[in-house]
Amino acid sequence: MKNVISRRSILACSAVLALGLLTFGPQTASADALEDIAKAGSIKVGIFEDFPPFASLGSDMTVQGYDVEMAEIIAKSLGVKADLVGITGQNRIPYLSEGKVDLLLSIGFSDERAQVVDFTDPYAPYYIAVMGPEEIVVKDAADLAGKTIAVNRGTLEDTEVTKVAPAGADIQRYSDYNGVISAFLSGQAQLMVVGNDVGATILAKDPAIKPVEKFQLLTSPSNMAVKKGEAGLQKKLNELLASMRADGSLNDLAVKWLKAPLPKDF
Repeated sequence: MKNVISRRSILACSAVLALGLLTFGPQTASADALEDIAKAGSIKVGIFEDFPPFASLGSDMTVQGYDVEMAEIIAKSLGVKADLVGITGQNRIPYLSEGKVDLLLSIGFSDERAQVVDFTDPYAPYYIAVMGPEEIVVKDAADLAGKTIAVNRGTLEDTEVTKVAPAGADIQRYSDYNGVISAFLSGQAQLMVVGNDVGATILAKDPAIKPVEKFQLLTSPSNMAVKKGEAGLQKKLNELLASMRADGSLNDLAVKWLKAPLPKDF
């Protein structure tokens, strides 16, 4: 009988302890992010390190780009230093949930992701567009008839242009963006379908054939993401973005790195 009572007591104590951990543990672990950042003296910002023009290795062997500069602006607004943390598409949300980063950049909104992270307002435009030389007149999908169009095989760009391309459009599919760019710059393809990030990267190299935007196929702006429930940090970032839109500094960032002003409705 003593053994039965003892085991029941142990189980009861274990249940109380577990309840205590559930009650108090998360509250301690999820201390306000703004307070944690202030105490640490830095904000850990997750960025893709090889994602020009948002981030890539510059000639001085330091990471540069739209996201790098944005991270510095955010850190300055909070009175701390920016600690850049390299992420991948696979580990970025776990990194945020586990506290390895305080903030993610270059993440698109989706209902599925919104279940596990909180998004800020958009901070950078991202869209997929048909691009080509200025002298080629293309105003809409109908004008793609009879044109050769380079696209990265199996990407969203491929899917979107395939949806709207009329009969007679020659879609040339390549295994990577280098193939798409080479085909366009060599004249093998008259047009290309790429994101505005790829377009800006090409323009930064000042090629002989300069691509101009013909029309957009899909718009999906980039947001920042914070850990679920971090309303204070989310609000602070949204206030910063509103201020940057108002004073023109967000537009300046777009012109500098994306080689185009922000859309009028951004």
